[in-house]
Amino acid sequence: MVEINLGDKVKCKITGFIGIAVAKTEYINGCIQYIVAPKVSKDNKFPEEISIDENSLEVIKKKITLKIKEEENGGSSTKGIQMRGF
Repeated sequence: MVEINLGDKVKCKITGFIGIAVAKTEYINGCIQYIVAPKVSKDNKFPEEISIDENSLEVIKKKITLKIKEEENGGSSTKGIQMRGF
C-alpha cells in the first residue's frame, strides 16, 4: 500500500473522484479516511470535500515540498521588552 501524505493529489479507485488530501481521520476501530478537496470550479465556487477510505485511494502525484531558507530578520528587539514593563 502506498503511503498517502496530506497535500498529495489522489484519485478514488471506485468513483474516479480526484482531489488533494487535506485531512486524515483515524477512527478507534482502525478505519482511516482522508478528506479529499476537488479543484475549484470555473466559476470560482468551492465544491464540497468528501471523505474516502484509505484503501480506495491511489496517489496520482506526491505533494511538492519546498525548502525554505531561513534568513535572519535583523536580530531580537529589546525595545519591545521595555515597552511591556518588564
